[in-house]
Amino acid sequence: MKQSNHVDTTVHQYDALNYVGTDPDLRDRTQSHRLHEPGLMISTKDPITGRDIEDVEGHPYHVDGDLVIYFENEQTRQEFLDMPLDHPVHLPDNPDEDWVAEG
Repeated sequence: MKQSNHVDTTVHQYDALNYVGTDPDLRDRTQSHRLHEPGLMISTKDPITGRDIEDVEGHPYHVDGDLVIYFENEQTRQEFLDMPLDHPVHLPDNPDEDWVAEG
């Protein structure tokens, strides 16, 4: 067993059955500020038909901020673009504050 007084050095017990290397890389010594913030997301599932697009080359797409959405054809792309942004939710009945249907 080798031990050092240096702060970043880990004591290694190579003969232990449950040995795990625990020295962090230089890039892993501080918290990433982009941990849950991907630079670009790509969706290969057509949002209109729900079908997955295997080979995206030649398929129409739409870029919305950091999201690229691929479509099966130009018709489904246009249908997606024509969809209203605010579509209200209609309740089948009118429940009161306790969520009991009035009718």
